[in-house]
Amino acid sequence: MKTVVNASMMQAIDTYTIERIGIPAIVLMERAALAVSLEVKKHCTRQDKILAVCGIGNNGADGVATARILHLDGYQVSILLAGDEEKGSELLKHQLSIARKLGISIYNNIDFSEYTIIIDAIFGIGLNRTVSGKYKELIEQINQGEQSVFSVDIPSGLSADTAMPVGISVKADYTITFGVNKLGLILYPGCEYAGEVIVADIGFPKMAVEAVNSPYFIYDNSDLDKLPARKNYSNKGTYGKVLVIAGSVNMSGACFFSAKAAYRIGAGLVKILTVPENRIIIQSQLPEALISTCDLDSLDEDGTEKIVKEIKWADAIVFGPGIGQNEFYSQVWELLAKHADVPVILDADGINLLARKIDSLTEKQKMPNGQLNRMESIASCLPKQTVLTPHLKELSRLLAKPLDSIVKQLMKTADDCAYNNNHIFVIKDARTIVSTPGMRYINTTGNNGMATGGTGDVLTGIIAGLIAQGLTAREAAYLGVYIHGLAGDKAREAKGCYSLMASDVIEGISQILNF
Repeated sequence: MKTVVNASMMQAIDTYTIERIGIPAIVLMERAALAVSLEVKKHCTRQDKILAVCGIGNNGADGVATARILHLDGYQVSILLAGDEEKGSELLKHQLSIARKLGISIYNNIDFSEYTIIIDAIFGIGLNRTVSGKYKELIEQINQGEQSVFSVDIPSGLSADTAMPVGISVKADYTITFGVNKLGLILYPGCEYAGEVIVADIGFPKMAVEAVNSPYFIYDNSDLDKLPARKNYSNKGTYGKVLVIAGSVNMSGACFFSAKAAYRIGAGLVKILTVPENRIIIQSQLPEALISTCDLDSLDEDGTEKIVKEIKWADAIVFGPGIGQNEFYSQVWELLAKHADVPVILDADGINLLARKIDSLTEKQKMPNGQLNRMESIASCLPKQTVLTPHLKELSRLLAKPLDSIVKQLMKTADDCAYNNNHIFVIKDARTIVSTPGMRYINTTGNNGMATGGTGDVLTGIIAGLIAQGLTAREAAYLGVYIHGLAGDKAREAKGCYSLMASDVIEGISQILNF
């Protein structure tokens, strides 16, 4: 588990380190410059001509210090100063003074075509205005060139908070960021501007990072240790029971993918509650699964009793994949909301069904259509410990919020979803965000080959299987999303992006857990 920060948090870490711990800013700057220079040297030769394009703030000072270290190591380095030196920070002036004494060439205008490597140190994470004028022209020149570009801390012009260019942003091949990774380097489109991100330790104490209490974090392979332990003395009951309420006529795949994924992640027993037409298909595809069926007619007393019994049987319940839009499943949802005392993973048409219910509730109560009121309405309709797994269009319907607004403000939307709410939102996108009260997990695994039918059903099964084995709903959502992406990455290695299918992701689970 690794902390991620926004711009203000990183600035607070910097201030804490300098003012409370007493590590001088110049020491941090030297370590930052050394980290950048080491990365540049990995990718260049003595024949390369290096240009450090430096602004007039401390990010520019980092760039000048990097140029000096490379110069002293025998590399061909020049500095292009972007801006008025007289208005520069004290650290910039100090670094420029050293560079001049060492005979490093410093220019105000230059022909970029003479250089093969660009060090981008124009703006750092503190940028608070739209890039325009000569700075915009300078960034355009960098982006139009064929040089390898190394950005210092963040590509110049990219917001560390929103991951959006502030007017325009440098497109880097490598970004060497300092101390802690930034939201703007992880979320889209920022990660595409950043290229390969290297998080360099430059000496920020652990207590300084902890002091900002960031809610943002990512996982890495060490977090696979969070998987529920397997016991030598155990049986199928030890690893829990998953109920998958899914599928409709001609929609058997959704329940199959969800159920098989629950088994692959380690659940002891999986039962599928679906329509009778799916029985033979499921039994032939997944004989390990238990099958229970109900006709798509209005529930009578016997049908209601049967479904409540199935609900009470489970340790985790999946509801929604492939159910379509019909009254039967609407009634099943009412039974779930009333009788489920275990976590429910709500997906696909289950979310659309909830959205229609909230629309009706809002209209009847004549409530203002504000996000906070709507979130309260959503929470009032959900069983405790519900995990919702909407893609962005489903989330748009549920929140009654324009899709474009969600895309542009993804992290703010994640914050809204955690408002006064004990439920968990798994907001599925190229960077899936798991929003829980006080915490935001950002997923960095997965690939574009997973943009295909059935992969979302696989995710619901993974999360349900982890819950059945004893993880909390929150823990299962974080880890489940991470493993789902890893499994997709394994599948891509075998099948490529174009040919990848949901069944390949399920097979990828086995490879991830084979340790």
